[in-house]
Amino acid sequence: MEKGKMFYDHDHDGGMYMPPGSSMPDGSMNSTSMDMGMMMHMTFYWGKDVLVLFSGWPERSLGMYILALIFVFLLGFAVEVLSISPQLVGSSSMAALLIQACVYVVRMALAYMVMLSVMSFNLGVFIVAVAGHGAGFLLVKARALAAANRADSAVPSAGISSKV
Repeated sequence: MEKGKMFYDHDHDGGMYMPPGSSMPDGSMNSTSMDMGMMMHMTFYWGKDVLVLFSGWPERSLGMYILALIFVFLLGFAVEVLSISPQLVGSSSMAALLIQACVYVVRMALAYMVMLSVMSFNLGVFIVAVAGHGAGFLLVKARALAAANRADSAVPSAGISSKV
């Protein structure tokens, strides 16, 4: 094999096996993360053997995989809950702007963590990420609807007689 060229073997499940100690052609992955040989899935797959966000996590354990799924669900949920802008009454406009900017930064960091989790191509991680976003959206919209209903019921209806 020519110097500088690497061979990557593709399996029938849509993954790519990288031999121990190898790196990507652009050198983006160091050899220490590849010491045991690693299967990089390029299509969705089922199973608890997945890396989510951190090397070695959830460690091929069903309990840790379930914990990882709960974590990804909560990340997606938090992204949606943080999508509503806080109404800061009685504060200076610069302080309110700074707080909103900080909330936005946290929300974007969490959104990128969800994206990186989904890039594991594990179908369970994908499903709980979407479910977390959906549950968070549902909570935000339900609260907005409840607030709108309270505002409507607080305003008396003028011109409508209760006698028929």
